[in-house]
Amino acid sequence: MREFIVEADGGSRGNPGPAGYGAVVGDAATGETLRETAEYIGVATNNVAEYRGLLAGLRAAHALDPAATVHVRMDSKLVVEQMSGRWKIKHPDMKPLAAQAARIFPPGRVTYEWIPRAQNKHADRLANEAMDAGARGERWSEAESTAELEAAAEVEAAGEAGGGSGAAGAVKAGADTRAAKAVAAPAPAVAAPAVTAPAVAAPAVAAPGWAPADMGAPATFVLLRHGETPLTPQKRFSGSGGTDPSLSDTGREQAERAAAMLARRGTIQAVVSSPLARTRETAGIVAARLGLDVSIDDGLRETDFGAWEGLTFAEVRERHPDDLNAWLASPDAEPTGGGESFAATAARLAVTRDKLVTAHAGRTVLLVTHVTPIKTLVRLALGAPPESLFRMELSAASLSVVAYYADGNASVRLLNDTSYLR
Repeated sequence: MREFIVEADGGSRGNPGPAGYGAVVGDAATGETLRETAEYIGVATNNVAEYRGLLAGLRAAHALDPAATVHVRMDSKLVVEQMSGRWKIKHPDMKPLAAQAARIFPPGRVTYEWIPRAQNKHADRLANEAMDAGARGERWSEAESTAELEAAAEVEAAGEAGGGSGAAGAVKAGADTRAAKAVAAPAPAVAAPAVTAPAVAAPAVAAPGWAPADMGAPATFVLLRHGETPLTPQKRFSGSGGTDPSLSDTGREQAERAAAMLARRGTIQAVVSSPLARTRETAGIVAARLGLDVSIDDGLRETDFGAWEGLTFAEVRERHPDDLNAWLASPDAEPTGGGESFAATAARLAVTRDKLVTAHAGRTVLLVTHVTPIKTLVRLALGAPPESLFRMELSAASLSVVAYYADGNASVRLLNDTSYLR
C-alpha cells in the first residue's frame, strides 16, 4: 500500500481578507513531490483557507491512489486537533469543510501531525503565490491534472461539490512539470471562491477583531516585558546567551508599579515566566502581589544573540558589519557566533504559544518575557511580515495583550503600554 505525505497551508491577508491555500503531495518512501496545488479563494479567514488547503491536498492524494494511506502535516494546530478528533468543531464555516475532508479517504487511513511553520515552507509558498496572483487581479489557470482532482472529489456525498479544483485552482503535477501559469482576469471587488457548494462558497465570517459568539472566552495573554537591567539604558544586546543580568533598582521599581496596577485590575489567573533572571525577578515581584505562584517556561526565553551579547548596535556594526546586514535583511540569518535567528525564535514561540493557549483556554495569564518574544507573538497574531519586528517599540516593563480564540484567530488588544510607570 502506498503512503503519501500531504503538507497543506492557507492564509488570509486581513483575517478575513484576500485568502489562498497551497498543498503538496509527496511520496513517503522517496520524498519525491508528486503534486502541488494552490488557489486564490477570495475573502475568507485563515482557518477556512487552511481547511481548503487540507481538502485540496487530500483530493490530490486520492487522485494519485485511492487505496493509499496519508499522513497530513500542517502548522495549523486548530485543523490538526479538530481533524484528529481531540477538539470539537463549533464554527459553522469549518464544520462542512471538516466533514468533506473526513470523507475523502476511509476512516483510519489518514493521520495528522502538527509541525512548526518553518517546516511547512513549501505549502506556505504556494498559498502566498496564489494570494499574490489574486492581489494582481489574476487567476491561476487549470493544469492538466484538474480532471484527476474532480474525479477524487466525486467520493464525497452527492450535492456537496469540491472546493479545490474549479476554474480558479491550479495543480502542478510533479516538482517541475506542467506548472500553472497566471493569466489576466478582471479583479472583482470581492472575489468569490470557485466552488458550487453554498456551505463553502461564501463563508460568513466575523468582523476583524471580534470573535463569533460560540467561540467562548479566549485565552488572554498579558505580555509583560521585564524591568530594566544595567544593560537596558545602554541599549546593549541582552539575550539568552549573555551574562543573564538581574534587575537594576529602576527595574525593580518598575516591576512593583506593574504589580500594583495588575493587582488593581484583578484579572490575572496565572503567571508564567521566562527562565532568565530578569524575568524571574520581575515575575516574582508581580506574583507576590497577586498571591500567585510563578511557572517557568523555557520557550519564553529571549533570542540568543551569539557574539553580539553585551554589545551596542554601533559596536556590532563596527565589528561584524556583514553579519549584521544579513541579519537585518533575513529572518533566517543568525547573529555572529551561532546565535538564534528570528525564524528559529518564531518557530519556538509558535510552539510555546499553542501549548499555553491549550493549557489556559478561557483564562487570563501573565507572561513575563522579553522584547523579541513579545514582538514575535504580536507579529504572529497580526500575520505581519518578519521585518515588522524592527518597526515596534517595546519599552522596559511595558504591557501588551493578545487574545486567542478557539477557532485559531487572535486579537491584539494592547501594545507597549507604560502609562502606569509615569
